[in-house]
Amino acid sequence: MGNVTKQASTRFSIVKRSKGQSTVEKASYISRSILVSEYDGQTYRPKYHEDLVHSEITLPPNAPKEYADRAILWNAVELSEKGQKSQLARMLKASLPNEWSYELAEKVVRDYVQRNFVDKGMCADWAIHDSENDKGQRNLHIHVLLTMRPLAENGEWGAKQKKIYDLDKNGEKIPVIDKKTGQQKVDKRNRKQWKCHTADSTDWNSKENAKMWRKDLADTINATNEQLGIAVHWEHRSFKEQGIDREPTIHIGAVANALERKGIQTERGNINREIIKNNMLLEQAKEMLMLAKQELHSAQYAKIKSTAVSVKNEVMEMIAKVRERKGRLDLPIVSGKHLRKIADRTALQSADNAEKFITTRKIDSFESLAKFTADREQKYQQLETVHLSKGQKLNRLKELSKMYALFAPIQATYKESQSLKGLAKMKYDRAHKDSLSKYPELKERMQSLLQNGEKITPKQWKAEIQSLQSEYDSIGKEQTKTATELAYAEVIGYNKKNLERELQNESRQQNRQQGRRKRREEEI
Repeated sequence: MGNVTKQASTRFSIVKRSKGQSTVEKASYISRSILVSEYDGQTYRPKYHEDLVHSEITLPPNAPKEYADRAILWNAVELSEKGQKSQLARMLKASLPNEWSYELAEKVVRDYVQRNFVDKGMCADWAIHDSENDKGQRNLHIHVLLTMRPLAENGEWGAKQKKIYDLDKNGEKIPVIDKKTGQQKVDKRNRKQWKCHTADSTDWNSKENAKMWRKDLADTINATNEQLGIAVHWEHRSFKEQGIDREPTIHIGAVANALERKGIQTERGNINREIIKNNMLLEQAKEMLMLAKQELHSAQYAKIKSTAVSVKNEVMEMIAKVRERKGRLDLPIVSGKHLRKIADRTALQSADNAEKFITTRKIDSFESLAKFTADREQKYQQLETVHLSKGQKLNRLKELSKMYALFAPIQATYKESQSLKGLAKMKYDRAHKDSLSKYPELKERMQSLLQNGEKITPKQWKAEIQSLQSEYDSIGKEQTKTATELAYAEVIGYNKKNLERELQNESRQQNRQQGRRKRREEEI
């Protein structure tokens, strides 16, 4: 079966002062942190923080170190722009595969941001969010906020545009001629004027760059998916560019999105609803497949549940209450230590899966859940220590083998040269000059990798690599299994606290309402 194709959602935009926008406000939004703008004096407080997976600032080498503080960085950007129509920053918002773990997402995004933006000289403030819609569908995505002015070597902001003199066919500057006098014009300081034009100091605004960045993100996602065995191909091109007769949805915007969440229909929301309706036929096969999987999943769980001993279980009761209220469990995105390692986070939200976890591990109380967690945490730490040790040995042997593969043919050439004499040696050395010149350096590098008294044993290295790799992979699987158990425990523990908090809030609200009702009755 071929790969499923997914349309990549990648959107670039410009933060513009003419629209009343602020880079400090955008930085506050993506990092879910409180920031104060020195330009307009406003304090920006994000409404949400539960969906923040990770935030980070990545800087080019010539950027001032204090720019690692986003408040300093974006206030410096704001204060460097004097005009009321200034373009302040570039923003990128893009989806990531929901099948990825948070740890993998961080690693891939960090590399993508470094290669495409920071290496070109931009300062990048980026964050990963994992939001959830009202149907419980997760949306792992990134926000990247990028500077638009180049930085000079001394760390000062440079100009966005530069003056370029027009040249004639001989490469000489072309004078500006006064039509009345026929002489070259001069300015107020009596300096000669030459024909010129302005151009961007960098190529960052090029539309071709935007296409390249979109393609690179899709290529990066596809390469990572291929390594993970995820049969989903991400396509960066629009439906029109692909020649597909299918209409994409439009960007709805923050204001309309807020109204839609309140149940108020908007014009842009209605447009998207119509588009979605027209595209539904293309999704029917996928929906039917998902339904069949869900039915099989439910049947399997019903069989497991029917064999469980029916006893009072406070953990199961809590899960049942959350299921009744929300249909699924909430995720502790910010506080989830082991959750970050898990790819299938939707599975962790399933009440059925949580009940299976509790039943199969014979957990009958939150006290036994705490004990289970402590035991598994100790096991995970032990596995992590062994896994790290095996990995270090494996990497060293692989490095030795790789180095030997480079060194062996050069060493053979060197030995052959040493076995010859006179004219034959001169002819051989001349024919193998490049290889022989590399011998001293490669020999030194090879010896630096060998430990005290260690001999070069490529066959033994190969056998050890195969054995270690098998052990390393086996421990890794056990580590993943343990991390998944700990993630379930984290989710269940988080939902217990969350349910208690919600019930307390509801109780207080009911008490207040009863108090108000009682006072009204007394007044009557």
